Amino acid sequence: QVQLVESGGGLVQAGGSLRLSCAASGRTFSGYAMGWFRQAPGKEREFVAAVSWSGRNTVYADSVKGRFTISRNSAKTTVYLQMNSLKPEDTAVYYCAADWKHDGSMYDHEYDNWGQGTQVTVSS
Repeated sequence: QVQLVESGGGLVQAGGSLRLSCAASGRTFSGYAMGWFRQAPGKEREFVAAVSWSGRNTVYADSVKGRFTISRNSAKTTVYLQMNSLKPEDTAVYYCAADWKHDGSMYDHEYDNWGQGTQVTVSS
């Protein structure tokens, strides 16, 4: 199984930007579609963005469309989530996940491997 390690979270003011990274440990992400999800306190985990195994196709939640960009490097070792124009409602723990059965799912139960999460806090 691929091990996932997120980084890049932190505290930022509203309107600011952060870039999250998700690195593979033990093997590459080759053949895996990748997704980002988030969970705010007291709320269920929700889909943020996903990228196909090739990197050519992406899908976003309506709440982040136009502000967030998911990408993966050509070596298939790292997946990124560039977050711009951040809002206080983006505050959550962000998780990356890997899925070898589908190609960019919005459903968390279809993902096989999960990272430990990284905290993003947006102050108003």
